[in-house]
Amino acid sequence: MNEITSSTAAAASTGSSTGSNTAISSNSIGEEFNTFLQLLTAQVQNQDPLSPLDSTQFVEQLATFSSLEQQVQTNQSLDGIATMIGDLHTILANEWLGQEVAVTSQHVAYEGAPVEYEIDPSLAHDQAVLTVIDSNGEAVWQEELDATATRYSWNGEQSGSSEAAPIGVYQFQIDLFQNGQPVARTDAQIVSKVTTLGSENGKLVLGTDNYLTADLSTTRKTGTE
Repeated sequence: MNEITSSTAAAASTGSSTGSNTAISSNSIGEEFNTFLQLLTAQVQNQDPLSPLDSTQFVEQLATFSSLEQQVQTNQSLDGIATMIGDLHTILANEWLGQEVAVTSQHVAYEGAPVEYEIDPSLAHDQAVLTVIDSNGEAVWQEELDATATRYSWNGEQSGSSEAAPIGVYQFQIDLFQNGQPVARTDAQIVSKVTTLGSENGKLVLGTDNYLTADLSTTRKTGTE
């Protein structure tokens, strides 16, 4: 136990020292570069004409120092970008966490409580039919929805049975019609609350209380298009 503690302390000490040196280098790199140029100029002016210094070495030193300066400036820019991204995540977390959202999903977990869902409000229709499909690909429930409603609920009903469907993952398939003609087959927008906010492959990802995850492009706050 003591060995782990000592190693951790040593690592923390090293990390702290490194961070301090980096800060000093970042703040003084411009001054050091100017000092280097002054010394290099003085050295050239005072060299022995009969035994001149190697100019190639000067160029290499100058290139190395210039590369170092650019690298430090790049690191400072990246630190600034990382800070901005962190601030953005904080702002979005405050805006989304705990909010009720509609997540477009083909599948949803049923745990005995009613599953609330909506239809994409941008899809025009005057008739809608929900089909609930179990993990075996069998349709366990089908019903015509009230096209004027904005929210629906499935509480586990099964066709031909008075018992609720077993707990599991189900597929919600919605067929839309206009004037008696089919216009679209779409996924339901499952209503749930945001519990987590993270990033995945550069995209902000929301996690909900019914185990759904989605990026912001497939998520909307309920009551908004």
